[in-house]
Amino acid sequence: MTQAMTFDRDLVKKYDRPGPRYTSYPTAPQFHGGFTAPAYQEAARQSNRPPAKPLSVYIHIPFCESLCYYCACNKIITHRLERAAEYLEYLKKEIRLQGQLFERSRRLTQLHLGGGTPTYFSQDQLAELMEALQAAFSLEPDGSHEFSLEVDPRTVTPQRIHGLRQLGFNRLSFGVQDFDPQVQKAVNRVQSEEQVRELVLAAREACFSSVSVDLIYGLPLQTASSFETTLDKLAHLRPDRIAAYSYAHLPEMVRAQKLIRPEDMPPPERKLELLELTIRRLTAAGYVYIGMDHFSLPGDELAMAQKNGSLQRNFQGYSTHADCDLIGLGITSIGKVGDSYSQNQKELPEYYAALDQGQLPIFRGYQLNKDDRIRQEIILSLMCHGHIDFGEVEQIHGIQFTDYFAEALASLDEAVRDGLVEISSSHLQLLPRGQLMLRNIAMAFDAYLGEKQQGRFSRTV
Repeated sequence: MTQAMTFDRDLVKKYDRPGPRYTSYPTAPQFHGGFTAPAYQEAARQSNRPPAKPLSVYIHIPFCESLCYYCACNKIITHRLERAAEYLEYLKKEIRLQGQLFERSRRLTQLHLGGGTPTYFSQDQLAELMEALQAAFSLEPDGSHEFSLEVDPRTVTPQRIHGLRQLGFNRLSFGVQDFDPQVQKAVNRVQSEEQVRELVLAAREACFSSVSVDLIYGLPLQTASSFETTLDKLAHLRPDRIAAYSYAHLPEMVRAQKLIRPEDMPPPERKLELLELTIRRLTAAGYVYIGMDHFSLPGDELAMAQKNGSLQRNFQGYSTHADCDLIGLGITSIGKVGDSYSQNQKELPEYYAALDQGQLPIFRGYQLNKDDRIRQEIILSLMCHGHIDFGEVEQIHGIQFTDYFAEALASLDEAVRDGLVEISSSHLQLLPRGQLMLRNIAMAFDAYLGEKQQGRFSRTV
């Protein structure tokens, strides 16, 4: 996917429909309660067999001090700091239980803290957390690992940024969303451009290897002019990576979004205008379009991985370290170990109760079958490389590709006519006109995607 992207607004409108983001396949609606902690423990034991993969850990920290009206994440709004201390103790219990399942010879190479607000934990609490991980796992040394966390700029100082680096974190993701004061006020997330600038500079002084910034387009009161100003300011800051997400306004499903005034919401056609603007301004500023919502500077690892064909994808999005067994810690966290997915309890009482009984707090998951593994490989190849080599799939899985996927290939006839994708007897190739419709192409190979399930996902563009 290194060719220049083409933006065709009519095509974007035509293909803009609900569909998965494919951070996993099968996707979360296929997870079920029949997959419980014993099934996960067996998957972990099997994963230790040579050649065992390195390990990755995701930790969900759900607490926030204030409510961002747009946010659909699993979070707990509280000023009671003792709740964080209690949660940390249970995380340490879970870390110990998980650590017992994996051979110490397996290196933990990737760590990501998400939320909520990970920096709701104090510096001392994060140090405790890192000590617990060090005791339970073999952490890859600094310089070889990718340890990242999401940062709310309103919650940290430049000094705290230096402290995070001392704990071993080498990647940061700042939630900016929009620099416009009126937009910030409308979504209850007010933070100055200067705050963000100071923190980005502090991250560079502290020698973080990568700084990422999140934006959201389609928020209340956004205009093309105001968002262009945000993009220009961001391009001047020059973060290594930028994620520009489309805002899904679903107040009937996300209670916090009911606090956004309906009259402040931009018309639907403006989202396409903002998307086109984002692509044009960021690529003009020298950023490489990675895929989906992601852009990076040419020298960043993501851009280099895209160029050399090693780009991968997992629950954290695009990655250069995705070929790991992923351990999910904390409420709602999802893990992938071997050919299985698992998800933790979504509420604190159930999460705490399981750990009080010395049990892993897993409440559902999924064990992949042979067909799942074939389709997973194909979809990830599409999402990361925009290409499927039929011969490679046939050699690995012992199938005749065009026979096995005859229905899927036939369903792409319209996409071929629209110039989104090229299909020959030996390969499928995403074309520049189809890069924004990547999810639509991948959906053709999803065995579970009926109309009922499709409505559970965000729109593809």
